[in-house]
Amino acid sequence: MPHLHAMLSALSIFAIVCYLLASLLLARPLFGGGTATPSAFAKPALAIATIAVLSHAGDLLAMHRGALDLHFFAALSLVACVVSALTLLVNLTRPVATLGVIVFPLSAMLLWVDSFLAPATAPMAMDWHIKLHVTVALLAFSVLSIAAAMAILLAVQDRALRHRQLGAWLSALPPLTLTESLLFRLIGAGFVLLTLTLLTGILFVDNLFGQHLVHKTVLSIVAWLVFGALLYGRWKHGWRGRSAVNLTLIGMGVLALAFFGSKFVLELILHRVVD
Repeated sequence: MPHLHAMLSALSIFAIVCYLLASLLLARPLFGGGTATPSAFAKPALAIATIAVLSHAGDLLAMHRGALDLHFFAALSLVACVVSALTLLVNLTRPVATLGVIVFPLSAMLLWVDSFLAPATAPMAMDWHIKLHVTVALLAFSVLSIAAAMAILLAVQDRALRHRQLGAWLSALPPLTLTESLLFRLIGAGFVLLTLTLLTGILFVDNLFGQHLVHKTVLSIVAWLVFGALLYGRWKHGWRGRSAVNLTLIGMGVLALAFFGSKFVLELILHRVVD
């Protein structure tokens, strides 16, 4: 066991270093200087980030015995790994590597906390239908997390353009129209997944409004309404800019409370183990 623990610690450190190195490479064009284009830094950065994600996933599989561990820190690390993987997938079709400047350092931090600070936990047994519900919920949260990161980029770009802060870092970001278009694509995909999360919860979870679940259920429905209103406003009234950013971040904040708020209180404050 000590040998296995040492191997997992080394794998965690390796993944963290790769995440941070990828982040630094992606941030380099934002500070100007040099003649290399952002894409020149993006390719090696994304390659290194791919190694980080694979190492992170391997670490999670070994650390949590190849199962879904939904305790607070383990779940955060799992979400970080999935968000980083989805960031890489998005970059296969859209040049938004700058998104990694936000995503990859957070993944490194959450992996570090789960590996070296959090108490050891063991996955709890789940039936296949609960695993399906949890997997869909995980994907919904991850996709909408990337949408929230895109909203932050959109807010930064919009503010810079409004105040005519046209530095070299702004030209390193993806075009504003691309950022906004991708934001709503991600919100649309996340909304569909969140809808499936609620439906699978109704079908598969016993006593959805019971103890430990009522807050998750109510807050998830509120988040679903926020994202639904945003998509409707975009389709019907052409909502964009600050309205889109604010509603995206509000919806994501509510969803984060739904997914992790009760876990934080029960596990870290009340010290009660919940599934």
